[in-house]
Amino acid sequence: MRHVALFTILVPDYDEAIGFFVTTLGFDLAEDRDEGHKRWVVVRPPGAETGIVLAVPSDETQRAHVGRQLGGRVGFFLHTDDFARDHARLREAGVRFLEAPRHEPYGTVAVWEDPWGNRWDLLEPAAEAP
Repeated sequence: MRHVALFTILVPDYDEAIGFFVTTLGFDLAEDRDEGHKRWVVVRPPGAETGIVLAVPSDETQRAHVGRQLGGRVGFFLHTDDFARDHARLREAGVRFLEAPRHEPYGTVAVWEDPWGNRWDLLEPAAEAP
C-alpha cells in the first residue's frame, strides 16, 4: 500500500462545497460527474495525490453527521510551505480560525473550521534536522 487515494467529507450541497474548496481554499476540482443517482465530486490541493470526495448525505443518519464527522476533533491536516502567506490568504477569504497561530515542536499550526463545522489544522511542518 502506497498512500490514501481518497477520503469522504459529508457536505449539505455539492455546488456550495465545490465553491468553498475551489474558490476559498484554492483546491483543484479533479472530478465532477453526474452518475444519475448521485454526483461523484473530487477535490484536491494542487499537486496532491490524495483527493477528497464531497458527498451529499443520502439519509437522515448521514445528514446528522455533516460537520461532525470526527466528533469535534481536528481530523484533517492541510500542510503548507508558507504558513504566514496561507493563513493570511485564508483569513481574507473568510475562513474562520478558532485560535491564533502557535509554534509547536512539529511546526506552525492553527485550527480552522470549514463552513459545516469540521475542524482542520493549517500546518507548516518544522524543518527536519539533516
